Amino acid sequence: MPALDSPSQNHLLAALPTPEFETLAAHLERVRLPLGEMLYEPGGQLKHAYFPTTAIVSLHYIMESGASSESAGVGNEGVVGISLFMGGDTTSSSAVVQTAGHAYRLESRTLLEEFNRGGLLQRLLLRYTQALMTQMSQTAACNRHHSVEQQLCRWLLLTLDRLPSNELVMTQELIANMLGVRREGITEAAGKLQHAGVISYRRGHIAVLDRAGLEARVCECYAVVKTELNRLLCDVRHRQVAS
Repeated sequence: MPALDSPSQNHLLAALPTPEFETLAAHLERVRLPLGEMLYEPGGQLKHAYFPTTAIVSLHYIMESGASSESAGVGNEGVVGISLFMGGDTTSSSAVVQTAGHAYRLESRTLLEEFNRGGLLQRLLLRYTQALMTQMSQTAACNRHHSVEQQLCRWLLLTLDRLPSNELVMTQELIANMLGVRREGITEAAGKLQHAGVISYRRGHIAVLDRAGLEARVCECYAVVKTELNRLLCDVRHRQVAS
């Protein structure tokens, strides 16, 4: 079992062969990410990439009116800051800590140097970027075509996949902001799930009591996102284990 908050808790870092990982390890800085911290703002210069271990970061698009919605979430399966190795130093979105925890921070210069070597790290980052693009496009489709209850189930399942327990510290207002819907819609959807015995909710805390019940109510978007992530990264992990 990996040590608490070790780099190996991040799936991308854990998939690296020992030589490539050791090259990065000397430059990785363990940082605490408190709830609500802004890692970068739209148009801001990106100076670091973040590999979450126990934290979850929400990628947001903010409208001129101040309204916002989540385009994707990043947890221990990925990295925050893909613009650094995709050819740009800025992005039109923002990155905000959704669930407090820890991550390993890497300076942009070091990340680019290792990316440009063309080793497994480059392939991992590019494949993860494709999976992230799938999550973003599926989120857009889900928000347009599926009910608030289905969106809430998708969001809860994706969040659970990144956490070690079945409990989330999150208010209904924050979830509404993530999904870009009215708080009343989240209250109604959460009430239905609680009445069905799927979740237990008290102010600021959600406990999932019946994961199978969530999976029965969620739309296809959750499976699309998970399947694509597994498809793109499972063979890399397999080669790593086999070696």
